[in-house]
Amino acid sequence: MKVYGVTGWKNAGKTGLMERLVAEFTARGLSVSTIKHAHHTTDVDQPGTDSHRHRQAGAREVLLASPHRWALMAELRDAPEPPLEELLTRLSPVDLVLIEGYKSAPHPKVEAHRSETGKTLMAGENPSIRAVAADSPVATALPRFELDDTAAIADFIARDLGL
Repeated sequence: MKVYGVTGWKNAGKTGLMERLVAEFTARGLSVSTIKHAHHTTDVDQPGTDSHRHRQAGAREVLLASPHRWALMAELRDAPEPPLEELLTRLSPVDLVLIEGYKSAPHPKVEAHRSETGKTLMAGENPSIRAVAADSPVATALPRFELDDTAAIADFIARDLGL
């Protein structure tokens, strides 16, 4: 599986870019999966549901299945967060895995940047960033794309990965 990331500061446009890239690559006929890293406590399950009750009772993993989708939830129960490499092995094979977050992981990335955040680029400090997608001119020696130019960003990623 080929892996590429989207990184950037909070409110830089990462999720919107990820969404557009998934749509673009799937429209090109590629199978795509995603991994999203969150720095805060998240819960995809709702209190009161049967699966939530199973987790609250102490289950390490709960698999929820329906005619339309299935989801596997794993409780770490004070174990350390698994590294990205381990999480990638849990995915079914696809053409491309797009990863949101994991700033310091070594996989190649495009940095999403919005001037309104007031943040400087990470690109100069992070050698895994290969391009910048920004909503305004920025000083960088890397390839720079308009944040909303999804096709050009996807073309760059595809070339970079040999897809």
